[in-house]
Amino acid sequence: MILEGLLYAESHEWIKVTGNQGYVGISDYAQHSMGDVVFIELPKVGSTVKKGDMFGAVESVKAASDLYLPVTGKVLEVNTTLESSPEKLNEDPYGNWIVKVEILDSKELDALLKADQYKACCEE
Repeated sequence: MILEGLLYAESHEWIKVTGNQGYVGISDYAQHSMGDVVFIELPKVGSTVKKGDMFGAVESVKAASDLYLPVTGKVLEVNTTLESSPEKLNEDPYGNWIVKVEILDSKELDALLKADQYKACCEE
């Protein structure tokens, strides 16, 4: 399942943009590939992360995967619910965001994939 209205990175993170802020999570494709998520490492609130840099990690029964921010942003909030219930990323990857960021360069959004482009990327 790939939701319309979100932007996607080739590294399988999504961002939902609202004004100059964005909610970032992992795609259904990513959670399905990883298997059961058992741990998540979240960034510090207030930290600034450049586009494409690691902002956290997810561990599953299969492997550990780094999370990459799709745009340069300042971390405004983290979804602390995931620390005690990381399996929520498997249950509803689009309903459970990981970080909320202030988007520091909105032009970077232009390089992200729309739903149909991301679908093609996943099918390759």
